[in-house]
Amino acid sequence: MSKHKHTNRLINETSPYLLQHAHNPVDWYPWGEEAFERAKKEDKPMLVSIGYSACHWCHVMERESFENEETAAVMNEHFINIKIDREERPDIDHIYMDAVQAMSGSGGWPLNVFLTPDSKPFYGGTYFPPVRAYNRSSWQEVLVGVSKAYAERKHEIESQAENLTQHLKNANVFGNTDLLALDNVFDKSKLEEIATNILKASDKTWGGFGNAPKFPQTFVIQYLLKHYHFAKDKEVLNQALLSLDKMIYGGIYDQLGGGFARYSTDEKWLAPHFEKMLYDNALLIGVLSEAYQITKNELYSNTIQHTIAFIEREMMSEAGAFYSALDADSEGVEGKFYTWSKEEINSILLEEAMLFCEFYNIQEEGNWEHTNILWITNPIEQFAILHNISVEHLSQQFQKNKDLLLAERSKRIRPQLDDKILLGWNALMIIALCKTYAAIELLKFKEMALKSIGCLEKIFIDENGDWKHTYKNGIAKYPAFLDDYAYLISAYIHLQEITGNQEFLVKAKKVTEIVLKNFCDEESGLFFFTGISQKDIIIRKREVHDGAMPSGNSIMAINLYYLGYVFDQKSWVIQAKKMIGQFEKAIVRYPTSFGVWSALYYQISNGTREIAIIGKSSQDLLTMVLSEYLPDRVLQASIVENNDFPLLKGKELAEETLIYYCNQYSCMQPVKSVKELKMLLK
Repeated sequence: MSKHKHTNRLINETSPYLLQHAHNPVDWYPWGEEAFERAKKEDKPMLVSIGYSACHWCHVMERESFENEETAAVMNEHFINIKIDREERPDIDHIYMDAVQAMSGSGGWPLNVFLTPDSKPFYGGTYFPPVRAYNRSSWQEVLVGVSKAYAERKHEIESQAENLTQHLKNANVFGNTDLLALDNVFDKSKLEEIATNILKASDKTWGGFGNAPKFPQTFVIQYLLKHYHFAKDKEVLNQALLSLDKMIYGGIYDQLGGGFARYSTDEKWLAPHFEKMLYDNALLIGVLSEAYQITKNELYSNTIQHTIAFIEREMMSEAGAFYSALDADSEGVEGKFYTWSKEEINSILLEEAMLFCEFYNIQEEGNWEHTNILWITNPIEQFAILHNISVEHLSQQFQKNKDLLLAERSKRIRPQLDDKILLGWNALMIIALCKTYAAIELLKFKEMALKSIGCLEKIFIDENGDWKHTYKNGIAKYPAFLDDYAYLISAYIHLQEITGNQEFLVKAKKVTEIVLKNFCDEESGLFFFTGISQKDIIIRKREVHDGAMPSGNSIMAINLYYLGYVFDQKSWVIQAKKMIGQFEKAIVRYPTSFGVWSALYYQISNGTREIAIIGKSSQDLLTMVLSEYLPDRVLQASIVENNDFPLLKGKELAEETLIYYCNQYSCMQPVKSVKELKMLLK
């Protein structure tokens, strides 16, 4: 007999987030026909509540409202209630997030939106408290008000829902670019303007961009690194590195266990929302690898390796795939697993506690909500001078201290792991591992990337050869979305670069052809988020902004541009240019929202470097080329001439391994060393 008083339909789901709600007294449905039919039959509005397992305020609203029997009774009487994991169904989340932002001017999770029985939104918001607070109505007041309005003014509600749906459709249309005008779009002088606009938005004291809350915005940092490489503008490099340094020193970074939280609630990177997402860590590892290639600063190498060790320890399956997230809360308290009282630290570190507490800003009264987050405000080099101790001695002492605290922390009740495996997020992690291997040259990272792609190919491809989006308990569900495919293609491209195995490019091309067939909007050249066969949504959206994750469209534009060079598919290069041409003005004016697009804009405006390495020792030379920061390049390596690829064609095997630098497949005299190659690239 079940120890739970209530069990609803979510008990049959695999998502950890949906299973968290399976014993709520709310009569939850998963998104699907059963709920839609009941809403139509009973003529009731649908309440769609969207969240994710690592979301703090989602847990709060569940405890306050969805576990409350009185509140659940109101929900069950007046609504058909649907729970959605936004990570399983980002397509639905995008549509209704846009709707709530259009209605209220803001969005977030939990996302609670009310729909007509035909799935059109008419009212919504984010977190609602159980009693009036924060200038918000209580959740029960909202439920009663919406139900009353639907019963008494149904005509108005339907009209409002129709207007809002039409608004969402109109907002999903972008201006096309005349192919003849494309050449005028890409202007090298705009590259400086983009950098200037990024610097205008940057925090010169604490790093990052904009005000709190602060997100890592890795794509923007990558643009600055690239611009420094070509323009040698030191101010641009300093801002990029300041942003990375302050995050690494901050509470957003787990100083003991490694890994980054999703964002900081303040401008100083002190207090994060403590959830750790796979994609954030993958993106940060990638940009840190680029920073390391430029600076050779061991801070970046150490942080990368510390973070990958955390992911391997806490977020990796035995088969080599990666789990999605770690919760912000443990024992119902946000950050409890990660924070410390000064008394605890004193009792563990004894006579070494004083120096440790000074370095990590541990206060008697706490540095955040009466407890302490480990936070570095004075780099170890400066701290060592201040205390007349060598950096080496101090580093060893602090490492020993951190090991003791980590061992103590491991005895605490851990935050919950969201152990579903998402195709796109795993692809981002593979890209990160490829970049790490390139920068740091540790074979382990290449092996992890290869093991992971092997696992994904095994679990995500169905009997028809189509890829799925999410996997848990032996079940792969939902057709893959644009982002899944876009990141996967990019992962294949990166795998080819670090291995010299052209098979990965053949796979990238095959997946690209699937995307072109099932996702492409012929008129604009852009891609829909959902495939052509998906019928359970009111709009096929085209996502174009680079937010916490890169837009599937911007990554597809980069993929098409790269593969267009590799396979001499000129139509793909033209399509990539056409895609980016529609956003040229927005990219230049608002680069912090178009970070990935701006990187491709740079490449097209500034030119692409084609590098081919041919010969018996191509792997050795490839490793040396990879360790250099050489952006905006197509890179292929082969032991033999390969006529299937234009860049490898007609390059006969010589006694010595040679590096070719080419432009539109027309190559300069080959060289024998990376040093000579760098001279050609200047």
